[in-house]
Amino acid sequence: MNKAELIEKMSEKAGMTKADAKKALDAFVAATEECLTKGESLSLIGFGSFGVSGRAARKGHNPQNPKQVINIPARKVIKFSAGASLKKAINK
Repeated sequence: MNKAELIEKMSEKAGMTKADAKKALDAFVAATEECLTKGESLSLIGFGSFGVSGRAARKGHNPQNPKQVINIPARKVIKFSAGASLKKAINK
């Protein structure tokens, strides 16, 4: 499912126009991005949790030249953990 299909599905389920569903989805994405950028976590009970985690710097190997060692810098990554209701729905 892509963004346009998600907007269409949201508009059907919520009984709103596609324009309103697009605004709602864009607002959700912006609020989530803002929250995660601050290093905070976001929990949606039943759906799941988004959080930010650090990944330490490490050494790796160039896939095109396995003998060449490269430095991979430290960075932040987004983690998602599915909630119990979502896990149960997937495994029906």
